[in-house]
Formats: sequence, structure tokens, C-alpha cells
Amino acid sequence: MPNKLPACTRKFTFLVIALVICASASFAQTKLTPHKIQLKKGPAFSLNLPENFEIIPAAEGLKRVRFFARSPDGRIFVTDMYNLADNKRGAVYILDGFDEKTGKFARVIPYLTGLRNPNSCQFHTDANGQLWFYLAETHQLTRRKFTPGETKPTDAKPEVLRTFPDYGLSYKYGGWHLTRTLSFGPDGRLYVSVGSSCDACVEKEKVRASIISMNPDGSDEREVARGLRNAVGLRVLGQYIFATNQGVDHLGLNKPDETFYALKEGSDYGWPYCYSSNGKIYRDPKFKRASGCKNVPAPYAYFPAHSSALGFDFFNDPDADPVIKDAFLVSLHGSTDKRIGHGYKVVIMRKGKPLEDLITGFLSKGKVLGRPCDIMKIGPNSFLLSDDNHGVVYLVRKK
Repeated sequence: MPNKLPACTRKFTFLVIALVICASASFAQTKLTPHKIQLKKGPAFSLNLPENFEIIPAAEGLKRVRFFARSPDGRIFVTDMYNLADNKRGAVYILDGFDEKTGKFARVIPYLTGLRNPNSCQFHTDANGQLWFYLAETHQLTRRKFTPGETKPTDAKPEVLRTFPDYGLSYKYGGWHLTRTLSFGPDGRLYVSVGSSCDACVEKEKVRASIISMNPDGSDEREVARGLRNAVGLRVLGQYIFATNQGVDHLGLNKPDETFYALKEGSDYGWPYCYSSNGKIYRDPKFKRASGCKNVPAPYAYFPAHSSALGFDFFNDPDADPVIKDAFLVSLHGSTDKRIGHGYKVVIMRKGKPLEDLITGFLSKGKVLGRPCDIMKIGPNSFLLSDDNHGVVYLVRKK
């Protein structure tokens, strides 16, 4: 990280990392049991998770619902990219009126509409106490003043802090990897991930396939890391920047890994020249460079090829259930080609330990019943989970 952090933050960071690295080897796959899901539209189906947990459709009727953010007044905001055929109908919604007993939100309020692939939003309070709402679309990063309790922006003139290239291979419009993800660090800087324009190529724009940071007003932009083909999941914990990353498609069905990194500032993670397979770094035969792959860091953890690791959160509360305690929970969105079948689940990840399943069943007998996207912890044993295939926000919690 660019700036030295306060002692309390460094202590927290040490705790986060130490608990993950030193997790006991006694963890074993917990037995999963079927939990019936009945959405408002469609037949009932089952998702599998530990018997002492429950999963509840907390909000329905959304489209391509993506990443969560908690506002300064305690409400949950979530982005929605609408669908793959159109990138001008995205929205940000407020999930309002949560009922603890039923586990459901009473209302879904449109906060912003007519957006271009809004993947991520965040809130920040500056040194003067001003509240800000940040939004990442394919082509730009904006911020606007935020007023607690508002259900529509009271600031109608957002500032454009950064524009992004949005051409290249595409779904229909924009670039190949359309998402931009935001996370604020305890140093007050904003971190932004920007995907590549292709499966594997040498980019023309430096910002592609990278993570950058900047001051909250957009000044003092710096490159944090590069060589990351598509780092969709991004979260700063303590002084560490954690990111999930999706590997290339052209190497077959079983490589490369989907990867998870504790990023080191200034590092190059290899794409398109190098890739990870079973946690080891190899050279991509399509691309050569003088330095080869000798300085490319190995991943913190890795997942099956084409499983599309996206959002995640860390559960280190003293009261956390042993099943998830001192672990990252990671959404594996699932392979674009459902015949490959990798992903479509939520997994438990501890550094140096085998992955464990927490929620399965989103792909059943060749039918896609959901694609997990983001995870946001809301308590020691509870979290929200977005499904951008069926437009559902689930609440998962210990009974």
C-alpha cells in the first residue's frame, strides 16, 4: 500500500492474515443438506448447504444483480447490469425495509437508472465530513454528494473522476470485460479494477487488465498491479488488497486456474504471458517476453478453471460458526458454457487448505438455477448473496 497505516489497522491486518494462514488442518467438508427454494416465479428447487444454516430469497424481481455496498445510513445498495444484450438499462437499487424475522426486504427502490453496466458502487466520507456516492460504469467512474435517507440522488451533477476505454471484443456494445469494481482502503484511497479488452492479447491502453488507486477526488492516480485479465472481485482488508481473477479461455477445459491474490503493489501477475495451473506459474505458448515468468507471483489461492471467481468476504468474528470461521467465502459464478460445469457454488477458502463447498445446486442436471455473484457479510454468521442469473438476492444465515 502506498501509505503507512495506523497501528490499529496493522494489528487488524495481521489478525486477518494470521488467522487465514494458521487455520487448523482439522477442517473437513461439512455435510450439505437440501434446502427448498420457492421463488415468486418458477418451480421450486433445492440448494444444498449446512443443515444449521438457512437460505432465504430476500429480494426478487431484479435482473443482472451484481455487487453490494452499505450506505452511511446503514442501507444496502446493489448494482444491476440488466442483461447481456443491452448496456444502457443498468440500475442501482436500494434494498429497504429488512424484516429480521422473515429475512426479506419489504421494498426494492430504484435509486439510479439508465446506466451503462454498473457493476460496483461505494460510499466514502471525506475529511470535511461530506458523504459521497461512487459509481463504476464501463466507460467512467463518477461520484456525487450523498444525503442520508435519500431515495433518489439529490446531487444531479456527478463528477467524472476517470474515463475508461470501452471498445474491443464485446457482448454487443462496450468492451470484452465490461465491469469496473471499487473498494476503499483504510488509507482513504479508492481502488479500481479494470478488465482486459480480450481473452489474451497485448493491450494498447495501460489501464486495461490492471488495478489502480487514487485519492477520493480522483487525483494522484497510481498503478497498484497489472497482468490481471479480469479482477472482478476486489476488497481491501487492513493493508491488503484482495482480488479474484479470471483466467484465459484458450488453454482448454482444465486450465488455467481462476485465482485469488493478496496483491503486492507494483507486481505484474503475468497475463497474457503467464498463467497459473494448480497454483504453479507457466508460460503461455502464445506469448513470449524476455523476462519470461520468473517474477510472476503465485496465487494466494486458486479455483477450478472457468469457474469464474467473483465476489467474496472474510469471516473472522469470534462468534462465527466453525464451518466458516477464519475463512473467505467466495462466489464461483460458473463457467459461461454450462457443459463445462465448473463453479455455480459458494466455497469456503482458507490459505493452503482444500476448498470446501458451502452452497451448491445452482447447476442441477444441466439446468442453471442461479449464478452466484457477490457476497457481503452482514453479521458473524450471515451474509447477502446476489444471483445475477435469476435476479435474486439471498440471505444466508445460521438458524
